[in-house]
Amino acid sequence: MAASCSFVCCGEERDTDKAVIVRFSNGSVKNPDRLDFSLYKNTDETNPRKKSRRILVAESDRLSYVGHNFGAGSLKCNSLCKYYVGVLNKQTMQMEVHNAQLFNMQPAIPGETTDIAKSQDTTQTYRDKVDSLIEAFGTNKQKRALSSRKLNQVGSDTLQHAVDKAANTVINKKGLEALQQEVADAESQGELALHLPPCNANADKQENVYPFDNLLSPVEFEALEEAGSKMAAVTPEELQKMRDDGGCLSVVRHLENLPTADEARVKTARCAFYLSLLLKLVRQRSMTRKFGQEEGCPRIIQNKLFKTFTVETFNSGRLQNTVSASMRAKIAAYCLALLLHLGHMTADLTLLHRDLRITEARMIEVAKSMGLTLIRPARAKADEAGLQDNHTQASLLLPLVKYEQLTERRKRKKMH
Repeated sequence: MAASCSFVCCGEERDTDKAVIVRFSNGSVKNPDRLDFSLYKNTDETNPRKKSRRILVAESDRLSYVGHNFGAGSLKCNSLCKYYVGVLNKQTMQMEVHNAQLFNMQPAIPGETTDIAKSQDTTQTYRDKVDSLIEAFGTNKQKRALSSRKLNQVGSDTLQHAVDKAANTVINKKGLEALQQEVADAESQGELALHLPPCNANADKQENVYPFDNLLSPVEFEALEEAGSKMAAVTPEELQKMRDDGGCLSVVRHLENLPTADEARVKTARCAFYLSLLLKLVRQRSMTRKFGQEEGCPRIIQNKLFKTFTVETFNSGRLQNTVSASMRAKIAAYCLALLLHLGHMTADLTLLHRDLRITEARMIEVAKSMGLTLIRPARAKADEAGLQDNHTQASLLLPLVKYEQLTERRKRKKMH
């Protein structure tokens, strides 16, 4: 008569008490007794996702096998259903039922990376993962777009490599300090070019460095005929009133010394009127179409002032032509260039900065940016200094003076 057996439940089991069932991917093992099994668990016991991870290793004389219960190489059935295995005790003829866990054992060849290692590559970016999906499952349109993007990327990398190589060649040839100085000079010239009149630094004559036609075109100069005639006919009383009001001392000085020759007299009178408009404009915050009408300003000159020395801003729902700080610096440079033509390439900076109502340091900065030679008055004694008003002069000499740009900045005081 055949012997009978009974089932016995093992009760509460811990995760370490689970039975292990292995399946070899390349077939069945003929001699399982020659395999040495080792089970490894994750050391992170606090992470609920990692604490149940196990790696089973089976080693033989010829080959080693590795199985995981996580990752791409694991069996998905472990998470979908629950397995049990029965162990028969032949002495008591009772079968104990234990929880089971399945491992898919795959041969591990030294030197080759497994699919699990590839899937756990943390260095792969999101873009690379999407590209891999497009290469495997994307449409023809997506694959063409991916191929085009990679070709463009290769071209960009090649261009960047060529630029880096050329930059290194230039740096090695000229030196880093020389290049930094060139960059500083270019930046300073670019900033100053915003408010300087057109300059021809290579001119052979002084009057051609800042051409008069760039300050007043022939058409604009002819338009000032009537206004220049009135300016040439001012009386000594009117000059005294202009001197007392202030703001046009540079104009008064040239009107007091009008040339006797007709051509030079006409040029000085017309330029004096245009200079008075610039000095009036620099004290305005905004410019309207009524500007200069009382003085008899021609429309072509008014349009020139709008276009050259104002910026359009949007305020209270309408456009306004304002005179910004940069435009004031531009007006100062144009006034200085005009005075150079009136004063035989020499201008009084002291009178001009008082008319413009800017600091003397700012006026000197504009003169230096134009490459002018500064003529400072000699220091007088204390008793003589009170009797005379020393003025700083600016002269245009060839070649133009190239001043060094100050790169140091004042240190700010720390707030305690």
